[in-house]
Amino acid sequence: MAGKKRSKKQAPLEFRNPQLSDALQTGDMAAVAFALRHGPTVAPLMRAGQRDNPLDSGEVWTYRDPKTGDVALLLFSDAANKPESLPPGVALQSAAWLHAFLEVHGDEITTVFFDIAGPHAMQATPADLIAALDA
Repeated sequence: MAGKKRSKKQAPLEFRNPQLSDALQTGDMAAVAFALRHGPTVAPLMRAGQRDNPLDSGEVWTYRDPKTGDVALLLFSDAANKPESLPPGVALQSAAWLHAFLEVHGDEITTVFFDIAGPHAMQATPADLIAALDA
């Protein structure tokens, strides 16, 4: 059947980073940094990006503690680890994105939590993460 295009089914996009999950299990910041440099991070979104605009990656959701005013960035190794109470949208973000985001907002963000609800939660300061990504 000449001229007929075959539709190739693309594998569904996985919103996870198995290497990051393994690194969080060990609790080793160097392993976490390696996983972040070589794979995506799942970030919750307040607003999804526009599908027709590749430059619009959406608006990342952060948590502000109502008692202290401290701001936390919550990231996940797998979208399945994101608590239901957070906004439903997620995006896969690169190490370059994370570095740039922390450079811009690092003075406001007091801590970055990975998989805050488990199974292997970890936290770091923005400065520590920037240093780990630069290593």
